[in-house]
Amino acid sequence: MWILLAFASAFFAGVTSVLAKCGVRRTDSTVATAIRTVVVLLFSLLMVFVAGSQSQIGRIGGRTLLFLVLSGLATGASWLCYFRALQLGTVNEVTPVDKSSTIVTIVMASLFLNEGIGPVKAAGIVMMGVGTFLMIERKDVSPGPDGGMGWLPCAVGSAVFAGLTAVLGKVGISGVESNLGTAIRTAVVLAAAWGMVGITGKWSMVRGIPRGELAFICLSGLATGGSWLCYYRALQDGPASVVVPIDKLSILVTVAFSRLVLHERLSSKAVWGLAAVVAGTLVLLL
Repeated sequence: MWILLAFASAFFAGVTSVLAKCGVRRTDSTVATAIRTVVVLLFSLLMVFVAGSQSQIGRIGGRTLLFLVLSGLATGASWLCYFRALQLGTVNEVTPVDKSSTIVTIVMASLFLNEGIGPVKAAGIVMMGVGTFLMIERKDVSPGPDGGMGWLPCAVGSAVFAGLTAVLGKVGISGVESNLGTAIRTAVVLAAAWGMVGITGKWSMVRGIPRGELAFICLSGLATGGSWLCYYRALQDGPASVVVPIDKLSILVTVAFSRLVLHERLSSKAVWGLAAVVAGTLVLLL
């Protein structure tokens, strides 16, 4: 069952990317992220009451709650590092490093969750890394705005915190109903997301969001909520080193919907990269 939930998470995550892109044509991405998080939290709370797990909140142990909060803070830290890296460098520089979070997760799961890395899994990691790089590489490369390497520590921090999020989430949801665990973690992310809006001084932009884009932002939030709920339920029952790579298959959904909705085409190089990512993910399932 957990493997089906992992694939469902990938589907919703892929749809989220396209919906979010439609919602940030004129809207600041930081503000859009904060609004999406509100929708995700409301969705998560609804699922908590539907599942009837709200009564369990008083029985959550201190250690479990700590790891759930740390997981949420890791997500917030990842977003902070990612946006800062994009501010200092180009997308072509930042994205390949940020996408290495999958590899970071597998390594961390091996170190802290005793999930081994054999020769086959190592080969899958290499294939995913090479494929992701080919997918995100673009021709219109330009030097970073700061002309230096200041973006690199931020991009590495984004990948490390994203990988840490999955591992901490795996520990935090042990013995906790998955919907309740997701809601608690999302509440922490919400505080971090609006903190980003406050830190960057973008409160005034909230009222100026076009209605059409606001609708897409909210829809992307619902898709994110569905993805997270499936993802953390899958993590509860399955190994992080398998659940996380499956979730990364969302790129297939994104490519398909981008072609249908946004009329975007892949270059031949990107197609080879996509094939390598899929092959690497399937290898990790062996």
